[in-house]
Amino acid sequence: QVQLVESGGGSVQAGGSLTLSCKASPYMNYVVTWFRQTPGKEREGIASIYTGGGNRGGYTTYADSVEGRFTISRDNAKNTVYLQMTNVKSEDTAMYYCAADPTGLGPNLHLGNYKYWGQGTQVNVSS
Repeated sequence: QVQLVESGGGSVQAGGSLTLSCKASPYMNYVVTWFRQTPGKEREGIASIYTGGGNRGGYTTYADSVEGRFTISRDNAKNTVYLQMTNVKSEDTAMYYCAADPTGLGPNLHLGNYKYWGQGTQVNVSS
């Protein structure tokens, strides 16, 4: 059983920055992905990272909607994956979730691949 706990959500002005954290227990070689969801819409994968080592270690992938503005990273010593959000826009307002795939071989944004989810953290961007 994998437990994921998100933190760091809150309110931020458009153009500002915010960093979300996702602490995993146990922490192993996972694919960890940040998703977001707004009411009435499907949960959208936005950033993914492979936390393991080797030649795939640290590989990332991003949705077009956040590429160049958001950065996903890992700190294996702290069992934590981060999502650094910069130049945020009003359309980034959503509930943000992290999810883990213990069997994944590389970063991916496909909702159906993820069995383990955190409880979510809300981000509100004001213009």
